[in-house]
Amino acid sequence: MYPIKRSSPRLDLRELALEDVDAVLAIYGSLEATEHLSFEPRTRDQVGEIVVRSIASATAEPRSEYALAVVERDTNALIGFGRLAMDPHQQRAATFGFALRPDAWGVGYGLETVRLLLGLGFEDLTLHRIWGARSPLNEASAKTMTSVGMVEEGTIRGHIKKAGQWRDSVVHAMLDDEWRASKGE
Repeated sequence: MYPIKRSSPRLDLRELALEDVDAVLAIYGSLEATEHLSFEPRTRDQVGEIVVRSIASATAEPRSEYALAVVERDTNALIGFGRLAMDPHQQRAATFGFALRPDAWGVGYGLETVRLLLGLGFEDLTLHRIWGARSPLNEASAKTMTSVGMVEEGTIRGHIKKAGQWRDSVVHAMLDDEWRASKGE
């Protein structure tokens, strides 16, 4: 499925382009934005490699990764990064993640981003299960995922090694019938 284009009242999800490197760097290169992510801030070269790899994976057959730009509709500015990756260990399942520029926090863009990613997964890709893992300290992410109806399933102990320390991750997931119920179907 290419190209991806989904919209909410304030945001668009679209495929990444080479000219997005600096905008993605504003997220992935930010100490604040990556505080609860699974990696340290990236360099411009590393972000460039991520964008190039994401563009290449967009046209792979079969497509197993959807790394997408989150764009503010009013300004056409890239304010976030969203990702769905097919889970090879589960049937019709994917993991997901998202990150926004810190200046875009606190206005509901995380909620819209998660809904767009879930809509892509359940409606366009007909997935059965979508799950994501967050830092136990990331209360904003916990609130966002709970608000869209994702269920907190438990903790993966010692899941991520960051800054030389092992960190747990808290798993949230949604099933296709739960998505349909949240949409009133």
